[in-house]
Amino acid sequence: MARSMHVRRPATLASLAAELGVSRTTVSNAYNRPDQLSPELRRRVLETARRLGYPGPDPVARSLRTRKAGAVGLLLTENLSYAFRDPAAIGFLEGLALACEDANQGLLLVPANPEKEDVASVHRAGVDGFVVYSVPDDDPHLAAVLERPVPTVVCDQPELASVDRVGIDDEAAITQVANHLIELGHRRIGVVCMRLARDRNDGFVPPDRQRAAHFHVQRSRLAGLAAAFASAGVDWAQVPVVERFDHNTSCGASAAAQILDRDPGITALICTSDILALGALNEARRRGLRVPQDLTITGFDGIHEAERAGLTTVRQPVLEKGRAAGKLLLDAHERTRPRTVTLGTELILGSTAGPPRGAEERWFGP
Repeated sequence: MARSMHVRRPATLASLAAELGVSRTTVSNAYNRPDQLSPELRRRVLETARRLGYPGPDPVARSLRTRKAGAVGLLLTENLSYAFRDPAAIGFLEGLALACEDANQGLLLVPANPEKEDVASVHRAGVDGFVVYSVPDDDPHLAAVLERPVPTVVCDQPELASVDRVGIDDEAAITQVANHLIELGHRRIGVVCMRLARDRNDGFVPPDRQRAAHFHVQRSRLAGLAAAFASAGVDWAQVPVVERFDHNTSCGASAAAQILDRDPGITALICTSDILALGALNEARRRGLRVPQDLTITGFDGIHEAERAGLTTVRQPVLEKGRAAGKLLLDAHERTRPRTVTLGTELILGSTAGPPRGAEERWFGP
């Protein structure tokens, strides 16, 4: 005959309240509103809960009751590891986390593969609002976020008339780089840029694709370069621009190789991110090219690795971007129109930019 098993039923909020001789509200406050109880009473509630095996209020039930998840969703249309691998993304994530900490909110990463259109991760995310980090204007995950009845803040891109946004003036920032190189005498340049659209393109980019880019940060940076060099007499249509879908140093190196193989006479490579620029530096070393004597290389972002390499770049406040985005989202005040926070940038003159070799006879001779 099977022996009967007597399993003690788990404690509930009601049974814990009965054991203590207090109301259910008192028990709930010990977990959710500790300021409402004396330290002694709260300690007694928690000690009794541990003795009886009470795990605390059910967070799912609480969210259903309050209609609050207690968390901010961060949408980035990359694989999850990107948030912990890309230096600029790491800085942004730290700033957003700090804002969430200040507001006693959690942070939920909502990754989305850039080559897939499955938006289920957005639909099932239990969050009170979204921060959208640098996505194209035609991204289906962005559309799914905007369908949710929760507040949204965009960082960097896209620019939407109905949504709060935090970013920088990308065109003005990269124009500083262009003007610096023009003053040094560079006219024969190449450009390595991050992805311009959701379709994979790892190669040269014609002007029409540049102008139609769905990633408006890259579109703005290319437009700033085109305008600055055109004013210096450079035919932008003849400038080799190479796009890379993935964002790592290997892609920067291979893109630099594509440009230099096509035109070994290039005197400067302008990269729209520091990661790509660091890869270009690796390729220059592999070819035995001296930087900047044989080849000038510039970046954009101002990450620590670029600073250590002495890269000429644009420093942008990635941590402050994250903090500002979080504050905008968590600001509960009523507002009648979207807000925009534009942060400043700084041109960092490193050791990787110098005058082009033979620039005077090449560009200013008869």
